[in-house]
Amino acid sequence: MSFLKATTLAVVLVSGMVGINTAQAAGDLTTKPERLANLVMGSEQSDYSFSEKKYELETGRSYRLKIIAGGQKECAFQAPAFMQSIYLRKVEAGGIEIKSVMLTELEFEDAGQAEMFFVPVRPGNYPYYCKGLESKGMQGEFVVK
Repeated sequence: MSFLKATTLAVVLVSGMVGINTAQAAGDLTTKPERLANLVMGSEQSDYSFSEKKYELETGRSYRLKIIAGGQKECAFQAPAFMQSIYLRKVEAGGIEIKSVMLTELEFEDAGQAEMFFVPVRPGNYPYYCKGLESKGMQGEFVVK
């Protein structure tokens, strides 16, 4: 290979690598997780309600979300597409710390709470809901940028 071709190839490769770090997430995983507003299921006005209808998140930032069931209605909390687009660090419930790669649902049969610690890794809009109760108002959305 001639010197000119070798030099041109090296310049092209290096210039292509320069832009690699420009598409980084905005988050800093060395800081404490950002505490999101609690998601409370049920209220004095309606058994079929969520206190929050929308959470705005960023990829690469660490979050903690407490989900609280008032016990008025049984709820199988689900967010399948969201759960596939996060790094789940752990779930704390009933004095137990659960470390798992994937979470399918959190089922609340009575009053109780669970806290999720996670990092979003894929942007998008992801619905969350209580299975079978979406039409009654028990639904919301995670918006990840």
